[in-house]
Amino acid sequence: MKLFSINKLVILVVSILASSFLYAQTENLPKTSAGFPVNYNEDSVGNYTLPDVLTLQNGNKVTDTKTWNEKRRPELIKLFEEQQFGKMPSRPAEMTFNVFDKGTPAFNGKAIRKQVTVYFTKDTTQHKMDLLIYLPANANKPAPLLLVINFAANSNAVDDPGVKQGYIWSREGQKIPAAQGRSMGKLDVASFVAEGIGIATVYYGDIEPDFKGGIQFGIRGHYLKPGTTQPAPDEWGAISAWSWGLSRAMDYFETDKQIDAKRVALQGTSRLGKTVLWTGAHDPRYKLVIASCSGEGGAALSRRNYGENIAHMTDTSRYYYQFAPNRHNYATDFNSAPVDAHMLVALMAPRPLLLQTGDTDYWSDPKGEFLAAVAAEPVYKLFGKKGPGTDVMPKAGEQTMLNTLGYYMHAGGHGTIPSDWPVYIAYLKKYL
Repeated sequence: MKLFSINKLVILVVSILASSFLYAQTENLPKTSAGFPVNYNEDSVGNYTLPDVLTLQNGNKVTDTKTWNEKRRPELIKLFEEQQFGKMPSRPAEMTFNVFDKGTPAFNGKAIRKQVTVYFTKDTTQHKMDLLIYLPANANKPAPLLLVINFAANSNAVDDPGVKQGYIWSREGQKIPAAQGRSMGKLDVASFVAEGIGIATVYYGDIEPDFKGGIQFGIRGHYLKPGTTQPAPDEWGAISAWSWGLSRAMDYFETDKQIDAKRVALQGTSRLGKTVLWTGAHDPRYKLVIASCSGEGGAALSRRNYGENIAHMTDTSRYYYQFAPNRHNYATDFNSAPVDAHMLVALMAPRPLLLQTGDTDYWSDPKGEFLAAVAAEPVYKLFGKKGPGTDVMPKAGEQTMLNTLGYYMHAGGHGTIPSDWPVYIAYLKKYL
C-alpha cells in the first residue's frame, strides 16, 4: 500500500511539473488571432463529446468491415464533402499527359528523373501541373513511390539543375519565376532511392492558388457555374482543389509502367497535411498517407478548443476559401459539426496513416491529433489493424507508435524537419 501511494505521488509530481512547463511555454503566446480568442490552457478546453465513428446515422452500430465499407464510410465521405471540404468534380474527360522528360540519369546515376505535365483541360495554356519524379536507377520492377505536395516549385524542391524552371504565385496574383536557391520544400531524393523508393513532388499552386480570390486563377474557377464567382455552399474549397489535383496525379501514375501504382504514398505539411489526409480518405487508390502538422481541419479534434479552431480557419480575412462555405456554419459552436477529425482519420482504414506533429506546435494541437487517432482506432481494429494502443501520448522523438495508424511527434514546432525524413522512410519500408 505504501509503494502504491509513493507511485501515485510520483505520478502527481510529474504531472504538475509537466503542466508547469507547458504553461511556461504557452503563456507568452498570442491570446487572439483574427479577432478570435486562442486557448492554450488544458483546463479551458471545455467539455465535448465526439460523435461515435462506428454508429450509422440511423443509430445502428457498425460491427463488421462490410457495413463500414458499404454504409458508414460513404456516409462520412458525404458529410465531409458537404460540410467541411466541398464536393469535387470527377476526372476530366479532356485531361492529357505530356512526359517531356522520359528518364534522365540524376543524382550521380542513382536516380532516374521523369517530368510530366498534366493538362486538366483541352486548352493546354492554362490549368496544368508539373510532376517531378525520381525513381531508383537500379530498379528491376515497378517502384513504390512517395508523392509530396509542396509549397515550393519543383525547381526549388531539389538540387538538380535539370529540372524545368518553376513558377509560383505572388501575393499580387501573378505567376512569377521561382527564385533559385534553398527553400522549405527540399527533398532528400538520394535517401529515398537508396532504399528502393521513388519520390515525386508537385507545387500546390499549379492546381489552385493559395490566397483569397485565387479561385479566379485556379481549377475551381474553370468549373464555376455560368454567372457565378463563388462555389455553392457544399462545393470545393482550395483544400479539395489540391486534393483533386493529387487524384489526377494518381491517374498519371496508373499509366507509368515504372511506378507501382498500388504502392503510392502521400505526404504534405500544414494545410497540405490536411490536403493529403482528405485525399487519402477520398481516394483509396493511395496506399499510405503521412499527414504532417495538419492541425485544425486536419487531424486535430475541432471540438477540443485548443490552439487554432474553426472560427480562426473560416474567418473571411484568412482561410475561408480553403473549405466549403458550409464549414463556416460551425464557427460559433464547434460541437454542432456533424463530423470531427477522428472520423477523417478513420476514413483511411485499413490503410497505413502516420500523423506527424511537433511537441511545441501548440497552434496545431499535437494532443488533439493524438486523441483523434485514439478515437479512430476502433475502426482500424475492425480490420484487425493496430492504432496507438494507449491513451498516453508518446514523448517527443519516440518511435513507439509506428503502427498502421501511427503517431510520431518530433521535438520542435510546426512543419517537417530533417530528422523526420528517416522516420518517414522507416514507415514506408514497413508498410509500402
